[in-house]
Amino acid sequence: MRSYPRNSPEAAARIVALVLISDGQVCSYEFEILKKLGAERELGLDPQLLPHIVYTLREELLAGGYETDSLIGQVDSSEMTSLMAEISDPVLQRTVLRLSLAAARADGHLADGEAKVVEAARHHWKLIDGEEPLSKKAARGNAR
Repeated sequence: MRSYPRNSPEAAARIVALVLISDGQVCSYEFEILKKLGAERELGLDPQLLPHIVYTLREELLAGGYETDSLIGQVDSSEMTSLMAEISDPVLQRTVLRLSLAAARADGHLADGEAKVVEAARHHWKLIDGEEPLSKKAARGNAR
């Protein structure tokens, strides 16, 4: 899989794209919610580039021998870690997680593949729902 520059709009969009394709299909309402939220603008992407990144990621996974209905199921933990490591900016991490969750929840539920990517992001970036780092939330809870 190609790598993108650290904290680039493309690296950030690829995480969102991974959530979109993780359940084996990309639905129009997932793109609609991302458009409504101004996802491309928030990620720093040129307009209409997100669908291209989704397509490119899907093609890379298919070229690697992944099955179409379980594209995320075969992305191993080291690959997932590498993808998440491309986003080190805390503000960008929160943006990516917030947009990913919005897209994943667009159909009213979080599919297993979507949950896997979201949990990997939360774990690697130590975030809860894109709001704040786990360490800050724990510290605030202990201060009460």
